[in-house]
Amino acid sequence: MTPTQPIGVFDSGIGGLTVVRALRRHLPGEDILYFGDTARVPYGTKSPETVIRFSRECFHFLLQRKIKMLVVACNTASAIALPVLKETVPIPAIGVILPGVAAALRVSRARRVGVVGTQATIGSGAYERALREADPDLFVTQKPCPLFVPLAEEGWTRGEVPQKAADHYLKSFVEEGIDALILGCTHYPMLRDVIAAAVGERIGLVDSAEETARETAALLKSAHLDNPAAGGGSCRVFVSDTAQRFEAVGSAFLGEPLGEVQMVDQSDLPWYER
Repeated sequence: MTPTQPIGVFDSGIGGLTVVRALRRHLPGEDILYFGDTARVPYGTKSPETVIRFSRECFHFLLQRKIKMLVVACNTASAIALPVLKETVPIPAIGVILPGVAAALRVSRARRVGVVGTQATIGSGAYERALREADPDLFVTQKPCPLFVPLAEEGWTRGEVPQKAADHYLKSFVEEGIDALILGCTHYPMLRDVIAAAVGERIGLVDSAEETARETAALLKSAHLDNPAAGGGSCRVFVSDTAQRFEAVGSAFLGEPLGEVQMVDQSDLPWYER
């Protein structure tokens, strides 16, 4: 591995582009390869065995392109598959859960933390386990917010409809007195304004994408793999199914033009090579 090799990032679909957005801001000299497994999205409704298999296949697709580090930009895959991947991957690998947990512990003064995410992420208990391992006396409350993903992908991130959904989902967090809320899905930062309005200023929002980017920068530096370039890093995007929808929505998640989105020929996808 050399510092000039790219960082590989994968997600089940488009949400992981919020992680890439943060990586681009914190590591402007790094080249990034992003793979969105749009043919099989969402992972949040799949069994653990399927999530592990899909994640392995996404990783091998990126590894073939000589990445120096893997970022699992999917909360479901981070919760379920990352521990398995870490046993076999020959490069540094990071998910989005532990960085978010560390940030929440820094934010919370009352030691009362809330978590929102997909049904699979909440059901896995990964955030709760990590939080309690760090602080056994911590109060943790969780809730799945399934409408947030389609709202973000439809671009309904402000206004009456998303605000009503946020108010409905998040009312209990206010009543339970939490002071930190982990946005445990990479789509949820797109709804940050309505989430903040629903919970009020007293509750600090923790964006796992931002924390993951900071941790990635630290890991690369400690492994002497950080690219010394001050800027000019590229971002190439691959998808496993039609790119039209991805292109239409992706720029909002990335915060900049996507450029060409490459739909990978199915014969090139590693799960067809078994």
